[in-house]
Amino acid sequence: MKFTEAERVKNLPPYLFARIEQLIEQKRQEGVDVISLGIGDPDLPTPDHIVEEAVKEIRNPANHQYPSSVGLLSYRRAVADWYKTRFNVELDPRREVVSLIGSKEGIAHIPWCYLNPGDTALIPDPGYPVYSQGTILAGGEPHYFPLKPERGYVPDFADIPSDVARRAKLMFLNYPNNPTGATVDKKVFHEAAAFAREYEILVCHDLAYSEIFYDGYVPPSFLEVPGAKEVTIEFHSVSKTYNMTGWRAGWAAGNADAVEALGRLKTNLDSGVFQPVQYAAIKALTGPQDGPEKLREIYKARRDLVVGTLEELGWRINKPKATFYIWVPVPRGYTSASFAEFILEKAGVVITPGTGYGARGEGFFRISLTIPDSRLREAMHRLKSTLGKVEL
Repeated sequence: MKFTEAERVKNLPPYLFARIEQLIEQKRQEGVDVISLGIGDPDLPTPDHIVEEAVKEIRNPANHQYPSSVGLLSYRRAVADWYKTRFNVELDPRREVVSLIGSKEGIAHIPWCYLNPGDTALIPDPGYPVYSQGTILAGGEPHYFPLKPERGYVPDFADIPSDVARRAKLMFLNYPNNPTGATVDKKVFHEAAAFAREYEILVCHDLAYSEIFYDGYVPPSFLEVPGAKEVTIEFHSVSKTYNMTGWRAGWAAGNADAVEALGRLKTNLDSGVFQPVQYAAIKALTGPQDGPEKLREIYKARRDLVVGTLEELGWRINKPKATFYIWVPVPRGYTSASFAEFILEKAGVVITPGTGYGARGEGFFRISLTIPDSRLREAMHRLKSTLGKVEL
């Protein structure tokens, strides 16, 4: 029996990484030794002291019942303390922080809090697919604003028509940026906050990559901008910073009304983050912080390997100052999809076609640095053997 899907589901494109996982599985069944540079999932283990904290708390029967949907106060306090230490931002853990089952969950749900059917959300293009997918699921209409290579993938808010801005309820931003690796200084956040105030738009800032940075650059939080809490809710997690993607522990912080609305939605949709995971995240945020520094050294070396290889092959790449992604133009004669298919077929290497991040991703592909060094070197060797010199 075939059941008719709701329009909101029919309108959703297949999730990019689900399709990539299918392609990898298909090739492996064919006997291909696939190296995936597709998904940004850290390959290194969660630090021992974090794991040990979770094990200890799992053995405590008090943690075997339903957690609070908005999160342990001790967890939210740890987030607030981390913000104070890292960004010198003051947060009220009771009113300005809510726990999330990973930041993706909150990003997908915030449109449900503010978009009625037909309302507009401003979505960066290229950008993380969940910004538009969450909007579509909430019945909203995405309006895509361009992130142009000639501007370093920094938005020009003048590109957004005033009639569209007046209809918009939300605007998603993400710096350091996925997929491009672009970075900004606080001047851009000041401009975004002014734009949001003018049009009464809630800025939803995705800060997932704030601790993956290089070459003297240190990413700011949007909440560092004076008065940002009036117009901003910021999403983050322990996933990328502490190699905890599978643990699903994140938060949203900032505007108290938006935090409350998101928390209220969550009380109706989920039962919160398993408390041992919250205690592990507390240990991550409050324990030794040498792990992120070591991670940065590892990713920097991998970045330099990939960029060096691509330059040998004829590309000219600006080394990203943050994230663990390399955003690369496809060679002449290819589309994003056809080049990704060619590399998979001929080299057994998975790269992500830029079109998975929006129409303006056409002509680019993304490489993730989250695989062991030996496999990354092998992938680069395969690219050199397959491609030779490229024409751009």
